[in-house]
Amino acid sequence: MLCFLKGMAFVPFLLVTWSSAAFIISYVVAVLSGHVNPFLPYISDTGTTPPESGIFGFMINFSAFLGAATMYTRYKIVEKQNQTSYFSTPVFNLVSLVLGLVGCIGMGIVANFQELAVPVVHDGGALLAFVCGVVYTLLQSVISYKSCPQWNSLFTCHIRMAISAVSCAAVVPTTVLLEKCCKMLKRVDSAFSLTALGLVRVTLKWKPGNSQVPLAKISQEAEG
Repeated sequence: MLCFLKGMAFVPFLLVTWSSAAFIISYVVAVLSGHVNPFLPYISDTGTTPPESGIFGFMINFSAFLGAATMYTRYKIVEKQNQTSYFSTPVFNLVSLVLGLVGCIGMGIVANFQELAVPVVHDGGALLAFVCGVVYTLLQSVISYKSCPQWNSLFTCHIRMAISAVSCAAVVPTTVLLEKCCKMLKRVDSAFSLTALGLVRVTLKWKPGNSQVPLAKISQEAEG
């Protein structure tokens, strides 16, 4: 039954390589097109305006697929290991898979609903991908400890838990900043309402003195 898993080690490698290439290529195209500032733009900004939006959407969609394939492969491996030597309830592994797949759906939402086109859906998908991804890594770290030392070394377990801890710590400032930005957005005048209707164009390459009220300025004020 698990014969199809042979040689599947290339999938997580391809996931990391492809996802990194998606961000880098979108960034390069956006900068060369003059759509964003080259110094640390938001990832979503680099995938909002054509032609980089098409590249970003296509590549992140495929990244979501590779992520789902990686998580399912991991699920089957843990399932087989648990059948050979019981170390954890199968429900724990299944819940981890479901959360991981939900996170991949969030990635697909981010890829297909651009930041300025449908901001609420875009941000919701990003939050879903981030939170579910963090919980997935945490659960997988716990599974690693439960299967130690037969299937994992203690050093590998510590590395996975350290990555999970950093990811969990990043959830708090991200959520707080998102809430602060949302509160500030409510205080912005009708410029954003007009933007949603396509009556006003908001530039992602913000400079002091612009008459518009772009997202970049609000984020900078939120961080302050």
